Amino acid sequence: MTAPVFVLRPEALADATVGTTIRISGDEGRHAVAVRRLAPGEIVGLVDGQGRRLTGRVAVIVNKQSLDVDVTQVRYEPAQPLRVTVVQALAKGDRGELAVAQLTEIGVDEIVPWSASHSVVHWRGDRAAKSAQRWADAISAAAKQSRRARFPILAPLASTDEVRDRVRSAAVAVVLHESAAEPISRVSLPDRGEVLVVVGPEGGISSEELGILTSAGARTVRMGPTVLRTSSAGLAAVAVLLSATTRWSIDGVE
Repeated sequence: MTAPVFVLRPEALADATVGTTIRISGDEGRHAVAVRRLAPGEIVGLVDGQGRRLTGRVAVIVNKQSLDVDVTQVRYEPAQPLRVTVVQALAKGDRGELAVAQLTEIGVDEIVPWSASHSVVHWRGDRAAKSAQRWADAISAAAKQSRRARFPILAPLASTDEVRDRVRSAAVAVVLHESAAEPISRVSLPDRGEVLVVVGPEGGISSEELGILTSAGARTVRMGPTVLRTSSAGLAAVAVLLSATTRWSIDGVE
């Protein structure tokens, strides 16, 4: 079983070297002491969400919400040359949070919430900030659970025109569509650049949106004979694409 991971501010880890003692406090410290019940000698991981990963050994339990860790290893995991971005249409209930959590676990680099015309829900006013925060919290929790050192970027809510602009700038852009003729398994990827995957809402991508995105250079692809939910389609698509890259090789970082 891999060691538990705790997230600290980048400045808390920036100057750490082997032998440095770092204190975990606040919510993370409370979780380590009161929930995980860590004891001196146990191994833990420390990450900042920006690529820095430290391994250390618990030195002492300071109190009920803090502990000290002696650093035994320091690594920096750079950004991947081939970036995977998923444009995820807004979904009802908790399906949006489920989608972004799964995308985080599988290793995507950026998630773009999309207000598609057939989305059942829309982010407006106070709801927009609260909904975006729920997505951010889901990403953070999933990144921690999956032991990631570099967390995905959560982009601002995008309109269809803004998604079109992202399609134009991507090295490869695909739109998942049940009526597409080309299977996603035939998509070949470059060694570097951005791969953009567009996932529609429960109601599907409108013909107008599909025309806008394909005119900008996106390819429509299908996942197979079944129709997947918006919360699982992105996960399946990224898995197929990443399986053909070195990202999932034995020497891969994430």
